[in-house]
Amino acid sequence: MQHHNLNQYNKIVAIGGGHGLGRVLSSLAFLGSRVTGIVATTDNGGSTGRLRANQDCIAWGDLRNCLSHLAGRPSIGSLLFEYRFEGDSELSGHNLGNLILLALDQLCVRPLEAVNLIRNLLKIETRLIPMSEQPTHLVALSTRGDRIFGELNVDGMSEAPIALSLEPLVDATCEACVAVQQADLIILGPGSFLTSVLPPLLMPKLAQQLAASRAEVIFIDNLAQECSPAGTIDLEQKLAWCHQLIGKPVITKVLCHGEQMRMDGKIGYFPLRSKHSPGLHDRAALADAIAALVTSPRLIA
Repeated sequence: MQHHNLNQYNKIVAIGGGHGLGRVLSSLAFLGSRVTGIVATTDNGGSTGRLRANQDCIAWGDLRNCLSHLAGRPSIGSLLFEYRFEGDSELSGHNLGNLILLALDQLCVRPLEAVNLIRNLLKIETRLIPMSEQPTHLVALSTRGDRIFGELNVDGMSEAPIALSLEPLVDATCEACVAVQQADLIILGPGSFLTSVLPPLLMPKLAQQLAASRAEVIFIDNLAQECSPAGTIDLEQKLAWCHQLIGKPVITKVLCHGEQMRMDGKIGYFPLRSKHSPGLHDRAALADAIAALVTSPRLIA
């Protein structure tokens, strides 16, 4: 166990969405409030998409997923938060956690306050911040010049897009910008590259804070090739996408899954796959790998 090597950092920020960000945050949960997750809010599928269409709200799904990963188990709170309605009613397919967050959002002044209320209820110390508190959609530009609207459609593209944008272009949450400004370690990924990792970087203010940061920046690649247009984007292209949106090369280390531990330039390979859930990173192995990577000599991308 090398977790103690991460105690040198006072502020760690992880950026992304979906199961990837949730896995990173849960692996670092032992650091408590020193860790902050900045969560993508562009999802438009499933229960989240239905709520967005009816209520014109931000996407709650990735936030709920991160809260679920961080919630202590077993507990009544975590079970309720993950409950999904069945049957043929209008509630069928909806996740109770999404509905709770939406209800709290309507009772509170800000979506961030709704998230904080759930964090307190579930006794979660790790901070979670929506990338924006304004509804927005992911838009891709295809090689033929077509505009592909919405995360679901972007994931369904036959080839990688040549550009991404947010519609409308929204402001980053001010707390997210402050968190990046204060961070001494920043983590990008893992997760769906086009639809989880990149959306937060599309907001100019957050990108500017990343460009100005002196923090060490780590990119964590996925365990396997994605079954989406992102699957055609190799590691170097992913780093180029990130740096183009941020405006300068900031990624100093890259963490990848490998059967044997080794360093290859700025890339560290570690056994990261969970034995119980092969599609997910092993939490303990991920924390150990991050700790080992940050203690190796600093390399600039």
